[in-house]
Amino acid sequence: MSSNPATDSTALRPLKAPRPSLTYLLVSGLLVFPVFRMLFRGRTRGNGNVPMDGPLVVVANHGSHLDPPLLGHALGRPVAFMAKAELFSIPLLGRLIRACGAYPVKRGASDREAIRTATARLQEGWAIGVFLDGTRQENGRVNQPMPGAALLAARSGAALLPVAILNSHRALGVGRSRPRLVRLEMRIGIPVPAPSSRRKPELEATTRELQRRINALLDQGAVKS
Repeated sequence: MSSNPATDSTALRPLKAPRPSLTYLLVSGLLVFPVFRMLFRGRTRGNGNVPMDGPLVVVANHGSHLDPPLLGHALGRPVAFMAKAELFSIPLLGRLIRACGAYPVKRGASDREAIRTATARLQEGWAIGVFLDGTRQENGRVNQPMPGAALLAARSGAALLPVAILNSHRALGVGRSRPRLVRLEMRIGIPVPAPSSRRKPELEATTRELQRRINALLDQGAVKS
């Protein structure tokens, strides 16, 4: 008699997150963390809120180009971001960003294709990073959130992790070509369950809740020296 998948121990085993590659560990230890910890005197709060296994949609505000590497290396598990497919054809850069979890999206690809690609990564156990506004915001807050993160969670069943990145818009925000050495901080909130369906009202309600939580984390006080 064949076993019932619902009671098979392998079916109940949680999906493991992919192990960090050697390249990822080297980039973290030799580049990202020295810049974050020493140059910007950065720190993180709420690391205990990060689920270490299983699919996860990491949702954050977006103030500068510093955000993707910081978010990708400061949570204790790799976080993958979409990147333009052309970047993967550059010999050294392509290998580097692939090793760090980036996944290619073709130029001009539809939103549906990008969502399908990200969903496939989630089904492999990855954490996927999404900036809720989509683009950098001059004030570093979540102003006009988009439903992409909620849709990813609804498709995959992954929880959503709100993260606030403080001061990155002041360090290297819109219109700045040189960084200001202000202190950075990442505040990690409590995970939000995936929407119960892909219907627009549920996606919008979850998106508003993520906006509220991230902005509340930003409002918990200035970064202490």
